[in-house]
Amino acid sequence: MNYRHSYHAGNFADVLKHIILARVILYLKQKPQPFRVIDTHAGAGRYDLTGLEAGKTGEWHDGIGRLVGAELPTDAATLIAPYLDAVHSLNADGQLTLYPGSPLIARHLMRDGDTLVANELHAEDATLLAAELKRAVSSKVMTLDAWIAIKALLPPPERRGIILIDPPFEKPDEFDRITEALTNGLQRFANGVYIIWYPLKDAAAANRMVEDVAALGCSKHLDVRLKIAAPFAGLGLTETGVLVLNPPYRLRAELQLILPALVACLAQDRFADFHLREPST
Repeated sequence: MNYRHSYHAGNFADVLKHIILARVILYLKQKPQPFRVIDTHAGAGRYDLTGLEAGKTGEWHDGIGRLVGAELPTDAATLIAPYLDAVHSLNADGQLTLYPGSPLIARHLMRDGDTLVANELHAEDATLLAAELKRAVSSKVMTLDAWIAIKALLPPPERRGIILIDPPFEKPDEFDRITEALTNGLQRFANGVYIIWYPLKDAAAANRMVEDVAALGCSKHLDVRLKIAAPFAGLGLTETGVLVLNPPYRLRAELQLILPALVACLAQDRFADFHLREPST
């Protein structure tokens, strides 16, 4: 496994994924009962935006780099603020030099009694992640294959939780593996909130995955897509998706406020747009 998220940390896909993660965590915190966040592809924890890897792609400049300090509509700014608070927590001097991965964003927003399980197979990233979470309360780092982790870690003891699935998409069968993992996961933990990130480079494969997952029997699901530009050679990823199973009841309404603000902030051409729907509707 050679993928390193440090090349892509803080890009527009991270922005969308992490805003959704933050909104779901805040929803679960409304009840006093503890919950668990299981991050199957957790990464290194924090990323140096001034480092060699981030500098090679510069993707963060058109993601979190645009969003920090942007003037947003009041409703959208309020909803995005908890995510930005997590980013600012690593940048106390006001300079944007570090970006928190999903485990650090989750831990920043969770309560002491809520449990974080951060799973990362890449040996070097797992070591970095363990150092980041060494002093964090109620947090554990594991080094399982992500697809095995979904079977091994479900259902959580709390019977409340989020499963974040964020594959590197290095292999051509990743979409099929997501469907297989969710088939098993929903059998073990039917009422969990599943957040699945996916790239939109092969729209047909992505659409097939979304419809296959929708057919698994989970009655509530939300497919969220953000496009920053029309695709063209050399630009890289221009559209990203997040599929949410068992979304909080307010998430759709919140995203109807958030997504137009993100399009306005992150657009690179006139083809930038968003997509928000329930599969098969």
